[in-house]
Amino acid sequence: MNTKFPSNHVPIILYRNPLSGHCHRVELMLSLLDLPYKTVDLDMLNGAHKAPEYLKLSPFGQVPAIDDNGVALSDSNAIITYLEKRYNDGYEWMPSDPIEYAEVQRWLSVAAGEVAYGPCAVRLVKLFGLPLDYETAKQKTLALFAVLESWLAPRSYLTGEQITLADIACYSYISHVPEGGISLDPYTMIRAWLERVEAQPRFIGMARSPELVS
Repeated sequence: MNTKFPSNHVPIILYRNPLSGHCHRVELMLSLLDLPYKTVDLDMLNGAHKAPEYLKLSPFGQVPAIDDNGVALSDSNAIITYLEKRYNDGYEWMPSDPIEYAEVQRWLSVAAGEVAYGPCAVRLVKLFGLPLDYETAKQKTLALFAVLESWLAPRSYLTGEQITLADIACYSYISHVPEGGISLDPYTMIRAWLERVEAQPRFIGMARSPELVS
């Protein structure tokens, strides 16, 4: 167990939907940092994420949220940043160098932007039937993958040769994009990057749904 986690603390509670990539990036970070935690799966179909008690943790009624011994946080990127800062295990998941720090922050923005409106969105349409514009999301995904395939060619991870929060934030939805009807087969560099993330000690995957690649 992470030595920075006090022995008198109870496990961190992660409120989640197990099929959410936003939730998975938090659970992955918890596991990589070797932190004790337990999950609470919200019955979102019946509005558990809008219940008054949950809104105290997540004011916008979104998953994930955590309760870390009274510290309540929502927003997946905010949570993984907090976990790294609070329970850093000696490894610089968020580099201290200003340029490297800024590069990680850029990819956190990509996770909240291009990844959310591309790989995340196509999956929301195919798996959950959300009324989003699938063709637009597909084109955004293909545009993102064209950039990533070139970007990753000379480097092992998104910001260089070391894994950082950037990779954790972007991994989940990209690895599960076949569930949104888009194959990863043409993307050698992206698949190699995903494999490097998956090779990390204490890596845990997200539950997979039937792939819908046409």
